[in-house]
Amino acid sequence: MPSPPLIGVIGGMGPYAGLHLTRKIFEHTRAQADQEHLPVALLSLPNLPDRTAYLLGQDPVNPAGVLADVAARLDDLGAAVAGMACNTAHAPAIFDAIVDRLHRTGRSIRLLHLIEETARHTRTLLGAGARVGVLATLGTYRFRLYQEALQAAGLVPVVPDEPLQEPLVHRSIYDPQYGIKARSHPVSPMARQGLLSAIAHLQQHGARAIILGCTELPLAFPEPEVQGLPLIDPSDVLARALIRATCPERLRE
Repeated sequence: MPSPPLIGVIGGMGPYAGLHLTRKIFEHTRAQADQEHLPVALLSLPNLPDRTAYLLGQDPVNPAGVLADVAARLDDLGAAVAGMACNTAHAPAIFDAIVDRLHRTGRSIRLLHLIEETARHTRTLLGAGARVGVLATLGTYRFRLYQEALQAAGLVPVVPDEPLQEPLVHRSIYDPQYGIKARSHPVSPMARQGLLSAIAHLQQHGARAIILGCTELPLAFPEPEVQGLPLIDPSDVLARALIRATCPERLRE
């Protein structure tokens, strides 16, 4: 029996987010022995330019070049499909440039789109017209990555008001003293509290579920729901999509 195709994970954005996605692949695989798990290759490189800084014009270097190189290395290993453990990297200015470079260099590896997969999953979960809260980095927020994907899926996005987005959400991710990127394991109480305040704000505006739209946010919320709202982890969604794309018969129900 032939071996299942290799799944690639582009990590390093940040390192724990890549580990989180890889672990989710294992958790969603039907396997009763080591040998029944799917082959996975995680490349977690520290030299990846910051995606938010590029989108906000604070760094002129498009991360797409380095990310395409990582995808090419996974292609060399034989990966048929890959996912990126970073929501912000799916902005068209980055994602489309990665795909274009892979195409121009003759690479066959296929990148799944984390945000589009999450929007489809959320529509299936909640139904058309549902109001969905989104927590994300400033780049993802300002470039309306989830807003547009959710609207295209027939859903109503609910995001924090601009005066709350930066202090409550973005700082909880990026602050050098207490943010999740600086303190991932464990996440600081201050970061979690800022995010809880943002969730309460979204709930007041009618959100029926919350998308943790930065792949490091689930590190702060391992529980399935908060304040009575289901939490949607895009890494969960992407892990299942990667399994479905390579070996659907191994996908857990």
